[in-house]
Amino acid sequence: MRKHRSCWAAVMVLAASIGLASPSQAITGTVRVTMAKAGLVVGAGGGKGTLTFRHRNYPFTVQGLSLGLTAGASLTKYVGRADYINELSDFSGSYSVVGGGAAVVGGVGVVQLKNDKGVMITLQGPKGGLEVSANITRVVIKLDESHSTPD
Repeated sequence: MRKHRSCWAAVMVLAASIGLASPSQAITGTVRVTMAKAGLVVGAGGGKGTLTFRHRNYPFTVQGLSLGLTAGASLTKYVGRADYINELSDFSGSYSVVGGGAAVVGGVGVVQLKNDKGVMITLQGPKGGLEVSANITRVVIKLDESHSTPD
């Protein structure tokens, strides 16, 4: 009987300690990006966007290069979120992308990016132009903290 009580007490202490553990401080931000892209086999693109994080809007630029099936040109207005941001500085950097989409005058683009700091950006939006793509891309995002505005 004493073994059961001490085992029960140990389980209760473990449960309480798990309940008191602080959750991850990672925060999700909202992202809006407008990208222009053109290419044939190798594509290049760039754009501007805004990250809304901790009640502030931060402008950023995006530059990317894709390798794979790319044909044509397009303009995409993405909206999405950035997950697993611990500090604002985690957002800037180089991202790996695997995504695809199609546009013949209009279509939909969906993309997911991840950087080495663990930030995951998921975006989707309407795409206009003439482009078909299925490629692996490397994207560099540069945040401009000096021009932030209140949300």
